[in-house]
Amino acid sequence: MNTASASFTIPGLDIADHLTTAILVLDDRLHVKSFNTACCALLSIGEKRLINQYFPGLFQFSDLQASHLLNTLSTRQGFGFSDVSCVLPDGRHLLLDLTANWLETKEPCLLMELRQVDQQRKISMESLQQHQHLAARELIRGLAHEIKNPLGGLRGAAQLLEESLTDDQKEYTQLIIAQADRLRNLVDRLLGPYKPPQRVATNVHQILERVSQLAQMDNPNGVVFARDYDPSIPDFQLDPELIEQALLNIVRNAQQVLLEGGQITLQSRILHQHTIHGRRHRLVATLKVIDNGPGIPAAIKDTLFYPMVSGKPGGTGLGLSISQTLIHQHGGWIDCESWPGRTEFTLYLPISFDGV
Repeated sequence: MNTASASFTIPGLDIADHLTTAILVLDDRLHVKSFNTACCALLSIGEKRLINQYFPGLFQFSDLQASHLLNTLSTRQGFGFSDVSCVLPDGRHLLLDLTANWLETKEPCLLMELRQVDQQRKISMESLQQHQHLAARELIRGLAHEIKNPLGGLRGAAQLLEESLTDDQKEYTQLIIAQADRLRNLVDRLLGPYKPPQRVATNVHQILERVSQLAQMDNPNGVVFARDYDPSIPDFQLDPELIEQALLNIVRNAQQVLLEGGQITLQSRILHQHTIHGRRHRLVATLKVIDNGPGIPAAIKDTLFYPMVSGKPGGTGLGLSISQTLIHQHGGWIDCESWPGRTEFTLYLPISFDGV
C-alpha cells in the first residue's frame, strides 16, 4: 500500500495491494493520502501523480459530489452508492460501486472503496432491455390491432355519411377522416418496420457516409461532422437500408439538441469474442454516434428506447425505439452512455458472412 499516513500490512505482505478493489484514504480536504495498486489501475494514473491529488478533481465528470464526502466527515456516517457514473480526464467512462466510511484516526480521514461494475451492469442491462423491448413490442402490437379495427370502421362511416351531406357539412367529415388517417399513421409507426432484413454483403462505412450526407442536407444549426473509421472492418451481411435508418434516427436526434458549435462524430470499431444477448460472437462491428451536446436527462435514461419516451418538447419518442428494433432484427443491440458534454450511442452488430 502506497501511504503517507496509514498502513494495511501484515509482516512481509501488503494486503491492500493484492486486492482487486480500489482503496484510498482521503484527508479532511479530500486529498488522496493513501491508496493501493488497484486504485492506480482503475484511475489510469501513476503513483506519484495520485498522491495528494484532490479526489473530485480526478474526474472530468462524476455523479458523486464533494458535498457527499464532506458530509461523511462532519457526521461520521458512511454511505454507499451504486452505479456512480464517472468520466476520467482522458474521456474513459467508468461505472462504479462506491463506499465511503469515516476512519477513527488522529486526523479526520475517509476510507474509500471503488469497484468497477461496467461489464456486469452492461450484461444485466442488455438482458433486461431485451426482455423489456420484446414485451413492449408485443404489447404495442396488441394495442395497435385493437385501435386500427375500430378506427377503420370510424373512417368508413365518415365516408358514407359524407355522401349525404352538403358541401358546408362535409368539412366535419373531412376532419374525422383526416384525424383517423393521422392516428392510423401513428399506430403504423408504433408497430415499426415489419419486413425481415434483406441481407447483402455491405461496407458499413458506405452506410455511415450516406447518413452523414443526408444529415448535412438538413443541418440548420451548422453541426460539424467528423469521422473516425476502422478500415479493418470487412464487408458483412446486413440490410443496408435498415441500418441506415437506425443510424439516421440517432443522428437526427443529436442534431436537434446541438446548437452552434455542435459536433457529431461517426466512429467504427471491431470487437473480438464479444457477447450479445448471451451469445458470444467471434467478430462484432460497433458503430458509434458521438455528440458534444448537453447529455440525456437522467429521468429518461433507463427508458430511452421505449416508444413515446422523449426528452424533446413535442417529440414522439419513436425514433430510438424503431432503431433498437432494426438492430435487434440483425441480432444486435444499441447501448447509450451520456453525461454533460458527451453522448455516445453504440450499435453492436455481429459480423456474419453467410447471412445467418
